[in-house]
Amino acid sequence: MKRNSDLRLPTLPPIAPPEQLATEAAAAVRDILAEAASANTARSYASALRYCAAWYQGRYGQPFALPLPEAVVIQFIVDHLARRSESALTWELPPALDAALVEAGLKQRLGPLKLSTISHRIAVLSKAHQWRRVANPCEQPAVRHLLARARRAAVKRGDRPTKKTAITQPELAALLATCDASLTGVRDRALLLFAFASGGRRRSEVAAADLSDLRRVGERAFVYHLGHSKTQQAGPSVTATPDKPILGPAADALAAWLAAAQLTDGPIFRRLWRHRIGGGLSPASVAAIVQRRAAMAGLEGDFGGHSLRSGFVTEGGRQGIALPALMAMTEHRAVGSVIGYFQAGGVTDNPAARLLDDGILHASHASSPSSVSGDDAS
Repeated sequence: MKRNSDLRLPTLPPIAPPEQLATEAAAAVRDILAEAASANTARSYASALRYCAAWYQGRYGQPFALPLPEAVVIQFIVDHLARRSESALTWELPPALDAALVEAGLKQRLGPLKLSTISHRIAVLSKAHQWRRVANPCEQPAVRHLLARARRAAVKRGDRPTKKTAITQPELAALLATCDASLTGVRDRALLLFAFASGGRRRSEVAAADLSDLRRVGERAFVYHLGHSKTQQAGPSVTATPDKPILGPAADALAAWLAAAQLTDGPIFRRLWRHRIGGGLSPASVAAIVQRRAAMAGLEGDFGGHSLRSGFVTEGGRQGIALPALMAMTEHRAVGSVIGYFQAGGVTDNPAARLLDDGILHASHASSPSSVSGDDAS
């Protein structure tokens, strides 16, 4: 085996000083990062940076450029963060700039942003600074401390993270009852049952579902191979398997849709125009179907694509399904994330709340003194 000193390598012109990243290498890093990120993540990051750039230009009258000073990041936070001043909530974003951002379609409504939105945009700014390899103001102690205090203040005010209303079995049955025998009804029935039964799939995963990943394994059984998911971006989960069973009624509904639409390849769930079959649904379309069916069923709540995922875990908890079995279906990596899906509607169904048997009360009454007297009475 040759020693390193014996190796003869071609002499090439230096591409850059060792402490700097060559232009080609920097571009390759960006390509790798872009390929690894999901489409949803890429859109989310782009949207956040567009907003920050527009806010910066409106606030300071000059083009957005990195690195940002620490004071600018703090100004962004206080401009958008509601705080209690005397008896009312206030924030620092000038009304004219607020209105301009809404008019430009960069902001949904006038007023402060949710703390979760502010935190996300600061995280995106932090990533942008990291990728540019410049000083990162978002990691400065003053910024981190301000965000931490903002979270504590929000909790003291009673603010809680908002979650989509869970679709458990009763809600799912109500949604399915609105699905008639039309092609749209057959598709929506199959979509709802596929998303729920395969482990509470995310709306992006339902939209990306492809026939090449689906195989029939029995008269009322399919297996869907989830080749890519949000969880799998960091590698396979310990508890998860990419093969998701679709059984019983869900398999029946899926088979009926594939037969009615005469699909043999491509996206499983398609757009429909006057009974004409188009291309695959978008993630937003999946959420819209859930919302439309919930409205048709007369259900009250904040429903969306994530309602099926939340409902799958909540229903599993109600039925006493072991946590590893649920996580193998949902692909959750952290137990804490799964626990968070047990919503208020299912709290009293937690079997751990029934560790006390009624018999213990009868036994305690039987063993207690029938009366007390003198100084022992209280």
